[in-house]
Amino acid sequence: MDTQKEALRRIINTLANKNEELQHFLDSVDGTQTGLQEESCKVMSELEAELEKLSSALEERGTQLRDIIKEEKRRKEAELQRQLSEGKAALLSCQELLEFANQSLTITNEEEFLTAAKQIKERVTMAPAFRMATRPAVSENMSQFTVDFIGEKAGLLRLNFLPVPRAPEIDVSSCVVRDNSITVAWRPSDGDGPIERYDLEHRKANRSGALRAAGEASWEKISDITDTQVTLSGLKFDSPFVVVRVRARNKAAAGDFSEPVAMETKAFTFGFDTATAHAELKIQGDMVTWEPQGVKGHDARLRGKENKNSSRSATPSPNKTAGSRGGRERFAGEAYTVLGDQEINGGCHYWELRPLADWKSLSVGVAYRGSLGRFYQLGKSSASWCLYASQWLQSALAAKHGNRAKALDWPLPQRIGVYCDHDNGELMFIDVDRLRLLHVFRNRFLQPLVPAFTVWCGGISVATGLQVPSFMGNFVSSNHSTAADQSL
Repeated sequence: MDTQKEALRRIINTLANKNEELQHFLDSVDGTQTGLQEESCKVMSELEAELEKLSSALEERGTQLRDIIKEEKRRKEAELQRQLSEGKAALLSCQELLEFANQSLTITNEEEFLTAAKQIKERVTMAPAFRMATRPAVSENMSQFTVDFIGEKAGLLRLNFLPVPRAPEIDVSSCVVRDNSITVAWRPSDGDGPIERYDLEHRKANRSGALRAAGEASWEKISDITDTQVTLSGLKFDSPFVVVRVRARNKAAAGDFSEPVAMETKAFTFGFDTATAHAELKIQGDMVTWEPQGVKGHDARLRGKENKNSSRSATPSPNKTAGSRGGRERFAGEAYTVLGDQEINGGCHYWELRPLADWKSLSVGVAYRGSLGRFYQLGKSSASWCLYASQWLQSALAAKHGNRAKALDWPLPQRIGVYCDHDNGELMFIDVDRLRLLHVFRNRFLQPLVPAFTVWCGGISVATGLQVPSFMGNFVSSNHSTAADQSL
């Protein structure tokens, strides 16, 4: 009985899944049918509009050609009318002169006859009939305006729908990944008609394959690209790859996407190891803030009770404030520190820090995770190296290691870059805004390192997922002895 029930439950589950699948299918078909109606009406309307434009253009050109013929006809008619008027006047004058000459033949007086003959001769010489052309100035021929639209008719018969652009090809050799930016270049497919713009889609991926794995990011889109390349800037490289694809669009439609191409985006990405955070540090995303009430400070009931039993100020000196809660790996006492959650075992890595408003004291650097005591401040032992900055009472900037400090004569930076080359034993601190090398530690790192941060009063934000910037090449290849004194 139980076996049959279990089998029936499986059948019911299968039927339920199939029912849901069929319902989705029917909804999809219904939606496609609705979309088909709308799309058909849309393209039909666009076709009628284009035909109307074509008819209007044809009528406009026909009017222009008709006007040209009419103008030529008017010109020739005016010329012929002028000749008619002149010819009629000349004919009338010639007839009068002929009549006068005939009458002169009847004159019997010699003197009168000679006078009349002289007059006739003079009038014949000046007569318009003997000075005007006796052929039409223009012809009736209008063959220069003959038309033959056979080619145009053939062109009209070739009218067809716009071809859908074929997929472009991404030019991998021209693509560049640099400074957390990706420049993607592509070539349009041969034989395509006019392409108005391109669409590019990109997404982060954990592998170089084209298919999106479960949990990976969906596509992000950039539209209306008019060039055959585009640069994606300000990216956070927190995945091994960024996959890109591109398609062409003409006036009517978008073509297929190109074959996806995976760009390798190596960068050092880490978060904060909250298990190591001092009890009075609050971790929120990429920010660390110092809260003097510690963990208790988040509970209003405990905070009121604590205020009654304590007279310390809201912003006590770091030398007088003690941690209120400990833990196996949690920093305590005056070590207001938190470590990163990823180790550096080799290679070159880079990250940045920005102080938040109203900060008083901070340190940024690296440490041996297992060798740093929970009460040890950064730079106070041989297990940590850091850049220390303070606005408490007076400004101070120093490099610290092994309980020794090297004061740095430079304004407090607002954006600190940290470069760690584990293999070559180099740790550099950069004023990114001024592109100034602040200090270089050279040491043979014997253990894996972790990023380390100290905050007292105020807070910091940390940017990870950054490639080693191209400007670091200037510092790495330069003579470090001229940049700063490396010894403490």
